[in-house]
Amino acid sequence: MDDINTTSSEITNENVNFETRINLAPLLEHVNTIKKEIETVIVGQHKMVDQLLVAILSNGHVLLEGVPGVAKTITAKLLAKTLNIGFSRIQFTPDLMPSDILGTSIFNLKNSEFEFKKGPIFSNLILIDEINRAPAKTQAALFEVMEERQITIDGSGYQLETPFLVIATQNPIEQEGTYRLPEAQLDRFLFKITIDYPKLNEEILIIQREHSLQDHGKLDAIKTILSSDEIKQYQGLVKQIRVEQNLLEYIARIVVNTRENAFLYLGASPRASIAILNASKGFAAIRGRDFVTPEDIKEAAIPVLQHRVIVAPEREMEGITSSEIIKQIIETVEIPR
Repeated sequence: MDDINTTSSEITNENVNFETRINLAPLLEHVNTIKKEIETVIVGQHKMVDQLLVAILSNGHVLLEGVPGVAKTITAKLLAKTLNIGFSRIQFTPDLMPSDILGTSIFNLKNSEFEFKKGPIFSNLILIDEINRAPAKTQAALFEVMEERQITIDGSGYQLETPFLVIATQNPIEQEGTYRLPEAQLDRFLFKITIDYPKLNEEILIIQREHSLQDHGKLDAIKTILSSDEIKQYQGLVKQIRVEQNLLEYIARIVVNTRENAFLYLGASPRASIAILNASKGFAAIRGRDFVTPEDIKEAAIPVLQHRVIVAPEREMEGITSSEIIKQIIETVEIPR
């Protein structure tokens, strides 16, 4: 019996291969380098940085929410500088028109024809600053471009170059001069990331770094890490991350529970299920794994779902937030074994 057990053990150890099927080493190296570059300016906020990187790898848009002054815009600009792709910034204001974003047709007197002049949306990484300060008409101009990566103007369609990613910042809706974003637009964001105030030790470090800068700009020393082709290559790798059938069912149960929860007036759509799937692959990739675990799904669920559900009015009056309800749902759904 001892000989049999020993032989079986030896065979098992020899046959176990812990190497990943997908070579994620270059991706991990670039992810870690980008993190180091961002950390030279941004203090803390490690979770937010991870979520931004996952969004890029998952080809999804991001909504950053926080009070003014918590480095929402500077974070997006930092990330853009580490990527060798086109960058465009659009400041949303109450008088902004759809043509200011998408572009407009202008009559050319030389050839007596209308010519389309592309707007700032024609780039790779778009920073929309204070997105909820523009009215619904302007918000609606983003519906098609965010979902289909194309725009239609005067009956003509225009495809946008890949990669195409939107990072939008917004102030809490209680702030002066803000509009609530339409549910259809919120659903087009992969993540909603809420940025809180820094802790005391982080605040001290922020002040120290600002003091040491003197006349130097925050972004001057940031290096470019990833090219457009590399981003597209890594997005393709992330799609190949393995997800077991029981984990697909786990995602579905979480989303269906949002539709059946008494605390929620509106649950998440099937687009949310797909978003959790894609985001969990991204989290697995930046952890160096070519397979998704339940922890990846849990990590993806709150930033994916919190802006896609609506809390029942009576619960909202009690101060219960969507993220708290989603946490409860995740705790109640049985984890696959």
